[in-house]
Amino acid sequence: MDSITQHLLTKGFGQPSGLVGRLGGRLMAHGNAATERHVVALAAPTAQEVVLVLGPGPGVGLDAAARRSAHVIGVDPSDVMLAMARRRCAPAIARGRLRLSAGTAARTGEPDNSVEVVLSVNNLQLWPDVAAGLTELHRILRPGGRMLLAAHEKWLPTALPALAHTVLAAGFTSVRTWTWRPPTRMASTTALLSAARAHHTADGPPADEPPNAPEND
Repeated sequence: MDSITQHLLTKGFGQPSGLVGRLGGRLMAHGNAATERHVVALAAPTAQEVVLVLGPGPGVGLDAAARRSAHVIGVDPSDVMLAMARRRCAPAIARGRLRLSAGTAARTGEPDNSVEVVLSVNNLQLWPDVAAGLTELHRILRPGGRMLLAAHEKWLPTALPALAHTVLAAGFTSVRTWTWRPPTRMASTTALLSAARAHHTADGPPADEPPNAPEND
């Protein structure tokens, strides 16, 4: 890939900024919408659960999550994406159901054990250090909390089984993987991974609790 193409991809999708970043945000809002809403539906957060949406981009998934949960957090490294999400989700922000902050997978800025649900759509392939990101997400999840990751299968940084092993190595349990084809024109196959942070028990090691997710395809 030549340097100009790489620069445009970074400005549009990796670290969106400027006019190219705003264009990339509009493309993401259209192209990722079905997957964003599908992931929120699968996670099915309750009104009282704290939901962190990592890399929400222009905010389609944030808006869907804030319609279910009264405690949604959007964390994104891009000022352009945060501004777009702020505009899209202004009603939820005004009602106190949603807050936005700058951050990354490896540095969310959230306290330990503070979140019940973590969602990420089509940005896993952009994390500079996947293992560090997973360790951070495990840290902020409360025991019994759940994580759901989705990304274009063709853009995964590694094969889905290898990614599952990396998630297990970060301390997660109940790891499941499967694929899904969004019902939109020209959409590519989406790879999904669900996992949980184990419950702590009074008698010793954490107890494993499977998340509500389909079996592998």
